[in-house]
Amino acid sequence: MTTTDKRLHLRFVALAIGMFAIGTDSFVVAGILPSIAKDLDTDVPTTAELITAYALTYAILSPVVATVAAQVSRKVLLIGGLLVFIAGNIGTGLAPNFEVAMTFRVVAALGGAMFTPTSAGAVVALAGPEKRATALSILFGGLSAATALGSPIGTAISGVTDWRGTMMFVAAVGAVAMVAVLIGLPAVPRPPAVTFKQRVSPLADARITLTLLLLLVAYTGLFTLYTYISQVFAPATDGKGTTLAWLLFAWGVAAVVGNMFAGRLTDKFGNRVVINTAGVIAVIVFATAFWTSRHQVAAFIAVMIWGACGWAMLVPIQHRLVGANPAASQLSISLSSSANYIGVSLAPVVGGFLLDDVVSLNHLGFPAAGIIVLGLLIGELSHLLIRRSQAEPADGKEGASASTPSLAERR
Repeated sequence: MTTTDKRLHLRFVALAIGMFAIGTDSFVVAGILPSIAKDLDTDVPTTAELITAYALTYAILSPVVATVAAQVSRKVLLIGGLLVFIAGNIGTGLAPNFEVAMTFRVVAALGGAMFTPTSAGAVVALAGPEKRATALSILFGGLSAATALGSPIGTAISGVTDWRGTMMFVAAVGAVAMVAVLIGLPAVPRPPAVTFKQRVSPLADARITLTLLLLLVAYTGLFTLYTYISQVFAPATDGKGTTLAWLLFAWGVAAVVGNMFAGRLTDKFGNRVVINTAGVIAVIVFATAFWTSRHQVAAFIAVMIWGACGWAMLVPIQHRLVGANPAASQLSISLSSSANYIGVSLAPVVGGFLLDDVVSLNHLGFPAAGIIVLGLLIGELSHLLIRRSQAEPADGKEGASASTPSLAERR
């Protein structure tokens, strides 16, 4: 590796630390919900709205911030985003009541919405076409590491101190990222201005809209159970924070592995096979959660399969978005982040409703599995539309061979 390559990698790592902090903030609250609820004198379903506030704010503001701040220096936007993020987490950790905590979760999400899309654009600009994939893998490796390390570490800290200590830990990681970006990142070229209308223009394509809806619905189902993981798996963990932290660590490591192999599997078998296989396995895991949640060994096996399958769906869904309309691929991928976070934001609301009016905690896996099935059915519809649109040019005599999709595209 040359000196230039090493310098580039260090710059990407600085941004990856920020992704680690923001990813940890996204996932850690689920592991400390009972602690927050007890301290703020609310019930767990109400406290879960903190997850909704963060995820929904992030989903809505990401494209808005990218549009409004198009002319702002990328480095200023990155540092500013981390400052807002840090302030939001410190404010959450010091909140005297639920309402104040909710307000600061929105502030933290605003910081995330400023940082994440900007960091992705920064690594693409700095890396150049020949190193773009490596740069993005380093950047989003920070997000994967948050699932494997950030969330369980934060949960363990809550067991030693309390949930407020966890929020301060997240703020501290954000501060490390800010210093790393401040010192290690050079000036980043601003991308061409893109209007908000242009950013959402892919939604006019039914193939893309249905694929995004697959992502939104499937991740609503996947995170409906994750939101209440501390309670659903309480019989297996005996309510111990340390055991829960290890359970989350197992989930996170499996998620990293699933994400790591998803690309290769998609290249080999096609996105439809990977999406449906991972989705069906996740449905089976959720449908059996009423039993696995009562036995420690079974619980660890279940969450590892769940983590691997849940994150293995993300890459092939993005692959499908690119294949549906390559010309709009960058905008479609950007919208996929919002769709993902909207799904995460809906999960606590859906889970709270189900627990209030439909099922007990022990059987929450059943409706969550049903939601994933609905997402897979929507995905099948998007697949059929894509196949139909790819077949249409072949009906003409001229240029039929040039327009015939490759094997990977047909999958």
